[in-house]
Amino acid sequence: MAQTFLVTGVGRGIGAEFARQVQARGDRVVGTVRDAAAPPRTGFSGPLVSLELTEAPSIARLGDAVGDVAIDVLINSAGASCDAKSLDRCRMDEMTRVFTVNSFAPVLVTRALAGHLRRGSRRVVVNISSVMGSMARNTGGSSYVYRASKAALNMLTVCMHHELKSEGFICVALHPGWVRTDMGGPSAPVTPEQSVSGMLALIDRLRPEDSGGYFAFDGERLPW
Repeated sequence: MAQTFLVTGVGRGIGAEFARQVQARGDRVVGTVRDAAAPPRTGFSGPLVSLELTEAPSIARLGDAVGDVAIDVLINSAGASCDAKSLDRCRMDEMTRVFTVNSFAPVLVTRALAGHLRRGSRRVVVNISSVMGSMARNTGGSSYVYRASKAALNMLTVCMHHELKSEGFICVALHPGWVRTDMGGPSAPVTPEQSVSGMLALIDRLRPEDSGGYFAFDGERLPW
């Protein structure tokens, strides 16, 4: 039976690749972009919804914009990078922007779509995190704001797991690898195709006991 995915940020990068691979295998995708009136150049053919992750009213309208669609898998893919690599580069406005997109928005998107997920068959919430959010793996410092925003997303994923597990939800944080996208740069060793193929295989085999987990795209369980 075909599943319905909602993927944020299908205009580029990992979100676009998720949409491409999910559609190619016969599942349905509802995608979000900042402006649905300006469709992405990725060939995405599914329904598009406008979503600006830095604006609370835009997120609050998401449920109505999606309509009565039952969602089986929500992939909070859209994210923001940050230039604050060192302490003296940290600024309040930049920190607020990155935390809003990377940490707070996935929680608010999940809240907005909770009813749609409850009508779905799987109730899976996937938050695209990063190994850079692992405190155990942080041996070099740097990238203060990006690292912290993904660590916060990891914690929020575990919170959602504990609250929603009794309803059969599966909430996980996934590290896509260092991916060759606009954000990852041309030197990244993992292609979008490899990253998303691995994550989809993992998503397909998720079980209730995996909820609250933190995994890499190749299936490795990561340390917090």
